[in-house]
Amino acid sequence: MSEVGTPTIEERKQSKGLYSYQKGAINKIFKCFEEEADDYHLLYQLPTGGGKTVIFSEIVRQYLKHHKKRVLVLTHRIELSKQTSSMLTEFGVVNKVIDSKASLEDQDDYSCFVAMVETLNNRLTDGKLDISDIGLVIIDEAHYNSFTKLFKFFEKSFILGVTATPLSSNINLPMKDNYNELIVGETIAHLIENRFLAVPETFSYNVGLTSLEIGANGDYTVKSSEDLYTNNDMLSKLVQSYEERAKGKKVLIFNNGINTSIHVYEAFKAAGYPVAHLDNTCTKSQRKLILQWFKKTPNAILTSVSILTTGFDEPTVDAIILNRATKSLTLYYQMIGRGSRILKEKPKFSVIDLGNNFHRFGPWGSDLDWQKIFSSPSYYLDKILDDEEIESNFRYEMPTDLRKKFEKSEEVYFDIKKTYLDSVKIGESSKVVLSRSIEQHATICIENSEDVYDAYELAKSLGDDIDYRIMRYTKCICRSTHNFVDWLSEDYRKKLRAYLRDNFDTQFEEIHGFPPEE
Repeated sequence: MSEVGTPTIEERKQSKGLYSYQKGAINKIFKCFEEEADDYHLLYQLPTGGGKTVIFSEIVRQYLKHHKKRVLVLTHRIELSKQTSSMLTEFGVVNKVIDSKASLEDQDDYSCFVAMVETLNNRLTDGKLDISDIGLVIIDEAHYNSFTKLFKFFEKSFILGVTATPLSSNINLPMKDNYNELIVGETIAHLIENRFLAVPETFSYNVGLTSLEIGANGDYTVKSSEDLYTNNDMLSKLVQSYEERAKGKKVLIFNNGINTSIHVYEAFKAAGYPVAHLDNTCTKSQRKLILQWFKKTPNAILTSVSILTTGFDEPTVDAIILNRATKSLTLYYQMIGRGSRILKEKPKFSVIDLGNNFHRFGPWGSDLDWQKIFSSPSYYLDKILDDEEIESNFRYEMPTDLRKKFEKSEEVYFDIKKTYLDSVKIGESSKVVLSRSIEQHATICIENSEDVYDAYELAKSLGDDIDYRIMRYTKCICRSTHNFVDWLSEDYRKKLRAYLRDNFDTQFEEIHGFPPEE
């Protein structure tokens, strides 16, 4: 039961009950059955956790009750096929899963089939499956383009695609080219408000992504992602973000690349945390053992690559870590959706973003115009900020543990861009920007030190802030070659140390009203 005594979607499903919004969706879909042509293509959108499988299982049940044709449900993964088959069975629909080993000799005994795309394509190509009386084809996770190659086999069937994100995985193959109409279901905000989904709490850590490259599929390449996310700085940032925001919770980490996930596993293991790694090279038995361990271990950390974005339902997940960047709105929604299942003891969940995805797409569950995205996907995609634009708006936030070392300073942030623009207005050289930045860094070090050696140590801890300021400065002056940036960074550190050496005593006395102890 939910916090206010309302049955969860899982509990309601088991009692074969449907919520009002689910009934409303079914009524709209059947209205299309009645009013449109037999070969109409309809797309239905509903957020992850809203009960898409429940809805289309009830549709199958009702369809078979009132029509003398059969139904085919298509998925893109074997796990989804099994889950769908089980749900249909719960709704009283006798069905047959058509996998690579299934015998088709008894196909006449079934009115409903469940199949994966590739398996079905092979069976249809070799002519072993009779589809002459398939009246309804339901496509789960319809945004995947692998389904479209099967449409030619069902030119006389009503096709119902269901998805949480009606945006094609390939910009060159928009969904509007394959579907006549989109029906939009309940919003994430409405499902959260009515306690069908947990409330996300998002913590975004700014990450420099300019080294990432875009591949042919329009998303960041695995190689460039792995080069970034396997370096020690990013692994440290990952563990630190976990310790700050998700320590002790059940955590699911998404990566872009097997090598990255293995590095993540090793980093958490070295830090003494319970962690497991899962990717598509694991055997079926390994996968089963890992998922069983994850389910029963309250503070388990599971690091993975892609395979848990769909077809995986573990309501006890308390936190999601996006240890990757993506250009895919669909993938962004899928990854976060894995933590959105609500439980009595879990009204909210944490999202840690280490890929600037929050800045790119906005909050998970923000008010997206799915009709506009469906009809004009390029219009939406063109409005997404690029990485350079995102990073130009970053403000460096000192990590919590480091900020404690500077607790005597009211403000530790220094606005490089504003300082640059102010200096340009009055005709000063751009070099004054870094001079003033060094003075400000020195001041906060002196404010929090007992002697110059303390100040030196604090200055060493400012590496990330220094690199951030150098990055902002080089963008202002439009010079960002690696050699120049490296030289500037090294020069900054030397000058900061020299400033502390030459000015510590005087500035300490100005700040504290008494000289430092000898």
